[in-house]
Amino acid sequence: MSKVRILAVLPAQEVLRESASAFAMGQVASIAASPRGLPSNVDIDPAFPAVPLASIGATGLVASMSAARAPEFVVRGEIDEAAYSSLAKDGVSAINGSRIFADPRISTTLAPGCAVGPLGQAHDVASKLDVATLAARKLSGRGVALAIMDTGINLAHLQAKGLTPALDPSLTWSAGAGLPGNYPVDHGTMCAFDALIAAPDATLLDFPILLSTTSGRSAMDGFLSDALQAYSTLLTMMRLPLSQRRYRSLVISNSWGMYHQSWDLPAGHPGRYADNRSHPFNIIVGSLARSGADILFAAGNCGKDCPDGRCQGQVRNSITGANAHPEVITVAGATINDRRVGYSSQGPGIAGMAHAKPDLTSYTHFLGSEAFGAGTEDSGTSAACPVAAGAVAALRTKLPPSRLAPKDLARELRTDAVLVGGGTAGWNRDYGYGIVRPAATAIRLGL
Repeated sequence: MSKVRILAVLPAQEVLRESASAFAMGQVASIAASPRGLPSNVDIDPAFPAVPLASIGATGLVASMSAARAPEFVVRGEIDEAAYSSLAKDGVSAINGSRIFADPRISTTLAPGCAVGPLGQAHDVASKLDVATLAARKLSGRGVALAIMDTGINLAHLQAKGLTPALDPSLTWSAGAGLPGNYPVDHGTMCAFDALIAAPDATLLDFPILLSTTSGRSAMDGFLSDALQAYSTLLTMMRLPLSQRRYRSLVISNSWGMYHQSWDLPAGHPGRYADNRSHPFNIIVGSLARSGADILFAAGNCGKDCPDGRCQGQVRNSITGANAHPEVITVAGATINDRRVGYSSQGPGIAGMAHAKPDLTSYTHFLGSEAFGAGTEDSGTSAACPVAAGAVAALRTKLPPSRLAPKDLARELRTDAVLVGGGTAGWNRDYGYGIVRPAATAIRLGL
């Protein structure tokens, strides 16, 4: 019988503390024995280190804790498809003291086949962002860590495109084989190229979370649990005292999402991901944002004019899960002519998460990395997200989160965004608060 991946939240116990502590120190972190409270019909993945998690308090989300203090831990497992279907149908959320959550498939937000291009080139994007002004103000991303959560980066390809990227190979995470900066040229390399347009001196962090090791999945699919583990790696770094951190500023680019709610537990289920701020991944996203990380997510490619087939026709409430998290910047896509691309997902965000999504719009559908072959465009909200992430990294060169928290920098970017489409001041469902203009923000803030 086929199996379905799930996440289980278990009470703190020594075997889980040992696994999480070893992972935080970069050691072998397998779960040595079956933890107490694990349902008998769940087969634990012992190679997936336990992730410490804080509980939800009466005042809302509480930051994730260290392994020594966490009251709960997240583990990954599998359950029979029949048992999963029964769990989903009955709305069961707790078994033997553990809480069960969805571990849905996630995938890249590359443009659907109905889109044509490219329109303009990377230097046109740089011009629209006024990278020349950023460079003149020495806002190049130097000293800023820029994490690409994707399929892996190929440094040689970026160098062949004339870039001189820096990459820190010691801060990474991968579910499979491979070395940071040496993955096949693919979607992650495209995202890295796009992020470096505005922040050429940022230090790339390679997190190939979308390199699926699961039979039957494409090369650009992963599972949410992989992202959870990767985020816990970065949270470990950001939890250190500032004097011990390798980087003062961390920007995280996420060009992926869950395309359709059928990939999730059904609506109303307490273990669901799409609209549930209590899902472990949504908790850790909030924790990492409050630690000082700027987190950007692609809005998705379920826009009404040209939706990706994986959207299954659902073009309303298509910005879900962490892509609609209130503490991230959600990025829509536009061409260099400042016109929204038809596949860019439109707001509002799904009920239960943030309503005013997307937040900002950035550029896509231009000739840039040519990661998919000569003449191919960098496309989808997959490209728009890292372009915007690079703009944030450029500002962080002189503006660490100790001076301006991520939520406050997001507010400043919204203030300077250019309204398009004849909208009135404020938010609209196509462009959010407008197209990002980092140089205007830099000038106004005196950077």
